[in-house]
Amino acid sequence: MASKNQFPQSESGFEDLLPAMACKLGGQGLIGELCNGFNLLMDREKGVINFESLKRNAAALGLGDLTDDELRGMLREGDIDGDGALNQMEFCVLMFRLSPQLMDASRYCFHECLRREFRDFS
Repeated sequence: MASKNQFPQSESGFEDLLPAMACKLGGQGLIGELCNGFNLLMDREKGVINFESLKRNAAALGLGDLTDDELRGMLREGDIDGDGALNQMEFCVLMFRLSPQLMDASRYCFHECLRREFRDFS
């Protein structure tokens, strides 16, 4: 099912707006906005997003209807170092991973860069 713009909407009604943000803001602008999102969700004292801060602030981002298990699952999915919380880098990586279009675009750019870099060796 397609939404009004070029970005598809999932069956759950989630519309991935990160590609549109990336186009409009550029790379640095998108990272800045992701950092702003991290700051909204993080525990101010600990400087990370933990279960308590995610649960407390999720409603502000439209995630208020998620269960505790779903919130814990989000944390587990992004928790690269296994400390039970998300630092800013883990959060940004998770946001990219959750955006299929951005992942596809990054794969394309990566392969294109490799092709250009190594064309002299063929």
